[in-house]
Amino acid sequence: MRTFFSSKPNRLWMLLSGFFVANALVAEFMGVKLFSLEKTLGWAEANWSVLGQHNLSFTLTAGVLLWPVVFVMTDIINEYYGRRGVRLLSYLTAALIAYGFLMLFMAMHLEPAEFWRAAHIKPSWTPAQQEAMRAQVSDYNTAYAVVFGQSMWIIVGSLVAFLVAQIVDVGVFHRIKAATGEKKIWLRATGSTLVSQFLDSFVVVFIALHIGQQLPLVQVLAISIMNYTYKGAMAVALTPVIYLVHGAIERYLGPALAAEMKAAAQGK
Repeated sequence: MRTFFSSKPNRLWMLLSGFFVANALVAEFMGVKLFSLEKTLGWAEANWSVLGQHNLSFTLTAGVLLWPVVFVMTDIINEYYGRRGVRLLSYLTAALIAYGFLMLFMAMHLEPAEFWRAAHIKPSWTPAQQEAMRAQVSDYNTAYAVVFGQSMWIIVGSLVAFLVAQIVDVGVFHRIKAATGEKKIWLRATGSTLVSQFLDSFVVVFIALHIGQQLPLVQVLAISIMNYTYKGAMAVALTPVIYLVHGAIERYLGPALAAEMKAAAQGK
């Protein structure tokens, strides 16, 4: 008698969905940190002018390190499990992200142990070292709240943008595949990602900064364009990865089973 785990499609689903959810969750929690792409790479800041907004550089959330992986996984899952598979996983992931933020919110309101507040100060350090550390982080509990206590509008914007981008990605992917067949994997995968990331870039910034912080719309649009420039470049750069993953899956499933799954996915 075959079990759930003895089926190759089931095992592949568990691997892909687990990796998808893990990357999305970690990307959300990493995203509380903003970083300078140019300084990280040792480059001079871009200082671009967009829509009359000057001195714009690539200031991104740390989550951009993992979001491209999420959208690559979206296209892979779309290829073999269809619209229903991606939508189910997207709704589940959004619910888990919301659950994660709720648990963080509760954790921030727990009364901290007093010794933990200053646990970063080591008795073996010299007085000068201890004083320097206190000047940087005086209270672990406050630092914890500052790092994870994101604005509600950022959380809402991120979740809405994620769901909108996923739904659009699914639709564009299948429209391109219906027109091109099994050929041109790069077109349906990278093309759908470029469209969905365009919406993702604008929706999250619009909700978080325009609605949440009342920044002028033109400034929000300029920031969104900078973000999309990076995301679009990453979508193109990761195209070879899609082919590598496709190749590995085809070898694992075998040509007949892979073709059967893709045909079924296109009809879902």
